[in-house]
Amino acid sequence: MAFKVTQSDIQAAHEKIQPFIHRTPVLTCQSINEMVGAELFFKCENFQKIGAFKARGGINAVLSLPEEARSKGVVTHSSGNHAQAIALAAKMAGVPAYIVMPKTAPEVKKKAVAGYGAQITLCEPTQQSREENSARIQEETGATFISPYNDYAVITGQATCAKELIEDQPDLDIIIAPVGGGGLLAGSALSALYYNPEMTVYAGEPEGAKDTYLSMEAGTITKVEKPSSIADGLLASMGDKNFEIIKELVKDIFLVSDEEIVAAMRIIWERMKIIIEPSCAVPFAAILKNKDVFAGKKVGVILTGGNVDLAKLPF
Repeated sequence: MAFKVTQSDIQAAHEKIQPFIHRTPVLTCQSINEMVGAELFFKCENFQKIGAFKARGGINAVLSLPEEARSKGVVTHSSGNHAQAIALAAKMAGVPAYIVMPKTAPEVKKKAVAGYGAQITLCEPTQQSREENSARIQEETGATFISPYNDYAVITGQATCAKELIEDQPDLDIIIAPVGGGGLLAGSALSALYYNPEMTVYAGEPEGAKDTYLSMEAGTITKVEKPSSIADGLLASMGDKNFEIIKELVKDIFLVSDEEIVAAMRIIWERMKIIIEPSCAVPFAAILKNKDVFAGKKVGVILTGGNVDLAKLPF
């Protein structure tokens, strides 16, 4: 099957965003390997600009806009990491950024977005309120809407993360990422297809926001009415552009509970001495819960971000 995002698109995006992102390290931990009975290679996007992989897709999307459109600015809705990515990209491009954020978004993320000079509009914590506010701002300003995940330029930018991981660790058997809206998972699956087609792709998803799991079972996008999880970055509904890639290329979705997410997060803090946010711990929680699937394998794990509200730690 031919996909809209090609290998040369990913290559071009990587070259375009390289001056503006970090090539994040791949870390290992012997005690964690012994715990799970596999060799895990953690791609540490918690060390990325803005503290999350979202910088890749956001910067690629803004830099890919034609100059005339870009000059009118960009608008998006996001609970945090994509908001920061678009705010940073707009600042780099010297154009306005209008960000719609739910009132319930973590304070640390609101402050970071404001710090990049973006104009924040707070909304009710529902998809409808996010979309209505974004549409209104778009109409008033002429700014271009950039979806947090359901956008080919965003997917292509996110794909550069797995591309780097595969280049640094070419003998991986498996790659696993978390899934919310699906931009990172779709991008990771495409990089696996193009750069190491022997590799199996999995995802971890919170039980309280399992729309991708249900969609894979049904073969069509199936929404969860009121998603809820400690993994606040994974509450978005699956995008159709992402799902057409994911349903073809991802082997399985593993569900994990909030308790399992917190336990996995704590192990990484304690054993690896790095800060990760709950959404980021989801794939590792999936490995801990399904050790038989990963036993004896070399597994690339994408650690998506480290933007934690330190006043509200779950342990």
